[in-house]
Amino acid sequence: MKRIFFTNILLLVILNIAVKAFWVLGIDRTVQNIVGAEAYGFYFSLFSFSVLFNIFLDFGITSYNNRKVAADPGQLDLLMGNIFFIRLLFAVIYSILVFSCAKLVGYGKDQMSLLIILMINQFLGSFIIYLRSNIAALQMYRIDSFLSVTDRFLMIIICSSLIWGGITGKPFRIEWFVYSQTAAYGFTFVAALLVVIFKGRISRLGFNLKASASILKDSAPFALLSLFMAVYWRIDTVMLERMLDDGAVMAGIYAQSFRLLDAAAMIPYLFAVILLPMFSKLLSRNEDGMQILKFSTILVFIPAFAATIISVLYPGEIMDMLYVAHVNESAKVLAILFSGYIPVSIIYIFSTWFTAGGRMRLLNIIAATGMIMNIVLNYVLIPAYGITGSAIASVAVQYIMCAAFIYKMYTVFGRHISLTSIVRLGICVVATILLVLVLKSVGINWIITSVIAVALSAAFPFLTGLLNAGELISLLSVNDNQRH
Repeated sequence: MKRIFFTNILLLVILNIAVKAFWVLGIDRTVQNIVGAEAYGFYFSLFSFSVLFNIFLDFGITSYNNRKVAADPGQLDLLMGNIFFIRLLFAVIYSILVFSCAKLVGYGKDQMSLLIILMINQFLGSFIIYLRSNIAALQMYRIDSFLSVTDRFLMIIICSSLIWGGITGKPFRIEWFVYSQTAAYGFTFVAALLVVIFKGRISRLGFNLKASASILKDSAPFALLSLFMAVYWRIDTVMLERMLDDGAVMAGIYAQSFRLLDAAAMIPYLFAVILLPMFSKLLSRNEDGMQILKFSTILVFIPAFAATIISVLYPGEIMDMLYVAHVNESAKVLAILFSGYIPVSIIYIFSTWFTAGGRMRLLNIIAATGMIMNIVLNYVLIPAYGITGSAIASVAVQYIMCAAFIYKMYTVFGRHISLTSIVRLGICVVATILLVLVLKSVGINWIITSVIAVALSAAFPFLTGLLNAGELISLLSVNDNQRH
């Protein structure tokens, strides 16, 4: 199982870093620079607003479906027809709620026009994630890996043509950015649907009222979790845009840093995508999954720690390299936000374990508490400290939630991190920080120092015995016909 996890997470991460890193740093960043902070903030606050209601597009069905199909692949043919029609019904409910709430918060005609397209994108994106959950649950990880980057790859082609191809003869508009997403999502949706139908041997798309009601009842806890986490992760920019006089500009400046954290969070998210069906399968068979949990936590800690060091020590250099305006303001936000990247990564891994174990009530209590704290802290700190206050609120909540997960892992599952592992991890962290600080103090170029920081972060777990180099080599050298 460890071999399956490692080889597939390696493929998934490599593909996503290659494609999505170019998307974030090459396309998304360029669009922000071209259209400016106000126009991008206008778009990003609306995007975040549309995400807040994603619960009514999915209602927790994706996580529920992933667990069910991973434990018993025969469930796919029985579930898909009912879920298909449920999702269409919820798309209508989602549209009504978004429009109603948009009117209540005072969005104008231009905002509503763009919001309609963003709603379509949310529907397509949500459906793609559901379809991919079936593909992952069926252990078709390679196909899922390629589908995970298909939409971004197509967006890169479309946006590159619009930005640098000179095919329009007009300055790039933020609306084009949104339309390109619609086209890419549409193609990916069709591709994923065809894979599920043919590879999953779907013979029917029937609808049964009783079965659908049962699905909704069982998926309700997952729905609540999705709602709490969406609000917790996305409420910052919405509150900034609504609470400050120059809200659109401030949301745009905040987005310059938040988008980098959002992109970095892709790595632990990809771990969760593969881990959920694996954990679900192991726990359904009463098998011990703690080795995979420990292994994945160490693996995800390495890039999280490296990214944290670089972003906290060199925020100005990073933002100056990427953006042409509001560099100093966004650099402060970047340093604060990335100081919470490690707990974000740990939360992804541990929450996936709790989800696979069916501990939904506990998950919802933690997520709801985090959401409420984030809203309250933002409400208090935004008027006084603006975007910096919002970043502080976010990081504070991330550390509190991470501590809650670690504590509950011990009290609920009786598992804890060994003292030896803590000492070894501490040695890795302290040694890396000290060496990087020395390099910075003597004036070594920040890019060279960053490369060294990444190398040290990757090397120290092996040097201290947290990871075994021989084991990883054996996992990589496995014959292809043994892989899933």
